[in-house]
Amino acid sequence: MFISSAFAQSAPVAAAGGDLQSTLMSMLPLVLMFVVLYFVMIRPQMKKQKEHKSMIDALAKGDEVVTSGGMLGKVSKMGDNHIGLEVSSGVEVQVQRSAVVQVLPKGSLK
Repeated sequence: MFISSAFAQSAPVAAAGGDLQSTLMSMLPLVLMFVVLYFVMIRPQMKKQKEHKSMIDALAKGDEVVTSGGMLGKVSKMGDNHIGLEVSSGVEVQVQRSAVVQVLPKGSLK
């Protein structure tokens, strides 16, 4: 009386080529987002990491550097993973090589 009768419907017949094309078009925005993400975020980050690694590998005694904690000093000892950083005359601190974020021009520290 209040509920109408339900009748089964047959599934629509679609052409095989049209179905593939609609699937590809629905995936296109997702693929474009990944491409944009790669060029905007991933690629510049990889370039920055590569530059930082080459800077760390090129460190030598006497270089004036800034650490990630903001400490300024002159490299006095070199090790595989650590460097000795002279922050004042007679005061030396051990820091990890990866903590160095910038190499200053010679004569920056007085």
